[in-house]
Amino acid sequence: MAFHQTVQNLLLAGYSFPPSAPLAHVPPPAALQPLIDAVAPVHRAFDQKAVEHGHRYRSAFWLIYILSAFAVLCAVMPLALGWDDVGSTSSQYAIVWVISEILIISAVALLYWLGHHQDWQGQWLGARTKAELAWYMPLIAPLLREGHAEDHGNWYAQLFNDGQPIPANEEIDALCRKCSPIVGPTLADLWSAPHFVTEYAQWTISLLEGQRKYHQRVAARQHALLHRVHSVNTWLFGLTALAALAHLFIHSRLLTLMTTFLPALGASLHGALAQSEAYRLQATSERLSIELGKTIEPMRKVLAMPEPAEGATLLRAAVLSAVELIMDEHDDWHMLVRPHHLPLG
Repeated sequence: MAFHQTVQNLLLAGYSFPPSAPLAHVPPPAALQPLIDAVAPVHRAFDQKAVEHGHRYRSAFWLIYILSAFAVLCAVMPLALGWDDVGSTSSQYAIVWVISEILIISAVALLYWLGHHQDWQGQWLGARTKAELAWYMPLIAPLLREGHAEDHGNWYAQLFNDGQPIPANEEIDALCRKCSPIVGPTLADLWSAPHFVTEYAQWTISLLEGQRKYHQRVAARQHALLHRVHSVNTWLFGLTALAALAHLFIHSRLLTLMTTFLPALGASLHGALAQSEAYRLQATSERLSIELGKTIEPMRKVLAMPEPAEGATLLRAAVLSAVELIMDEHDDWHMLVRPHHLPLG
């Protein structure tokens, strides 16, 4: 488990999420299976790379903020232990805390340098975009115009030719060109094939419902995380206020430690949460879950028709709308994450 996941699980300890009903498996149309098999290994490679670099970046993000609080702890520990007094028999050990503080600061600087030098954020965002585009290729393949699969290196550029921004991606362009021979011969008879519209609609709904469930879980987790960190910070700053008030009447090194470290820890948690994508993820995931539900409704109407094949045009428009919605939200996520590149403050 990555560090950022461990920290968040600790913060969410005792929080119970409502169980999510598992989705029934819906097989894809047989005509699309060769394309799915061709795309699957490429998608897995991109997804694995995205997960790996995403864990590195997010863990470094949280670790930098938390280590900053412990650097403050190391700085105040000699005072809290009374080792700063020249006459103390333990004053010679104060150097231990000084060295610890230097090591922590060095670790923060190293994380910052490694993150930039190896471009963890860029690798994460780039791989995630490629994984998303590869994942939806079998879904958009039936929407390509007959005889035009080879006209564009990027299938998304063919479908979204009305100004929709398409990420420039050599790997996806090459994958589209590689898969065009698989798709091209089947497009002519795809929509006229018996039961294709029904199978395609059911499979698409299952994919989008899976995305809806995923975004509902993300929204619930981010909401709980925000609430829990706010609660922890309320306690930390409340204890700081009580310690400061008690310090008016009681001279205690422990109180000095509390009034120094607790607000530093609270500020670090708040900073990590505020500078991460947590706030945006909750709102975005909630909205995307609702919007995806709206795009699924026309697909269900097609399935409810006496002859679903008559709703092919409506189905194509609904699928195109759903993919466009997902791509728009993915672009928004990029805009959100890009500016927060392992900030040191």
